[in-house]
Amino acid sequence: MLSIILVIIIAFLAGMEGVLDQWQFHQPIVACTLVGIATGNIAAGVALGGSLQLITLGWMNIGAAIAPDAALASVVSAWLVCGPSGLSVHDGIAIAIPLAVAGQLLTILVRTIVVGLVHGADKAAEDGNVRQMEAIHLTALSLQGLRIALPTAVVMLASASTVQSVMKAIPEVITNGLNIGGGMIVAVGYAMVINMMATNELWPWFFIGFALAAVDKLNLIAMGIMGVCFALIYMQLTPKYNSNNSGSSEDAGDSLEDELDRELEDL
Repeated sequence: MLSIILVIIIAFLAGMEGVLDQWQFHQPIVACTLVGIATGNIAAGVALGGSLQLITLGWMNIGAAIAPDAALASVVSAWLVCGPSGLSVHDGIAIAIPLAVAGQLLTILVRTIVVGLVHGADKAAEDGNVRQMEAIHLTALSLQGLRIALPTAVVMLASASTVQSVMKAIPEVITNGLNIGGGMIVAVGYAMVINMMATNELWPWFFIGFALAAVDKLNLIAMGIMGVCFALIYMQLTPKYNSNNSGSSEDAGDSLEDELDRELEDL
């Protein structure tokens, strides 16, 4: 019972974070890991979250275009994998893709409803009613949380045997197609991120990372330490980030003193 309550709370927070982006609870690596902790199956949660994070790497809302919803896909698939159903990570990834599309439709629905609340907030602002504005704001935010929490609760009502029988009824052609599509989305996500980061200064580090990844004896901790060290070296060697320009600071200090002396003489 405690794990069910915790997962619903995680789902509610993930729904709100879809619009807040403060603590990143809606990101798959965070949401799936939290669900794994709540259900006592951390390894499966981390494995699923890592795989889904690669798929959602390039997903973002741009203008009026709403990306597939990573929050619903993460929480529900994590419950099916880490919870009583005990599905494999492979099946969880296949389920997450259609769940993301369903979450996208729910996002559009909730944002359409929120438009009416925004007009109410505008009226409250004209009247100077701060409390009503806060209430409307919290109501709209709660709707975003319920957008994920309610579907998650509905899925939780299904027994483990029902979920497993439904999964077995899905043809392998569909599940294999979803897995292949998920792999293609990973490549597209990487490409989108690289296009945003592609500069002449960063390309060498990109290929250094690929070269180091081929070394089998380097684990993720070693790679992370080397990445931080490379970043510090880059900042020290780049004039824009180098704060050791003592000469320029001294010149600036001298010019400031000269200006103050001239102002005092004028007085």
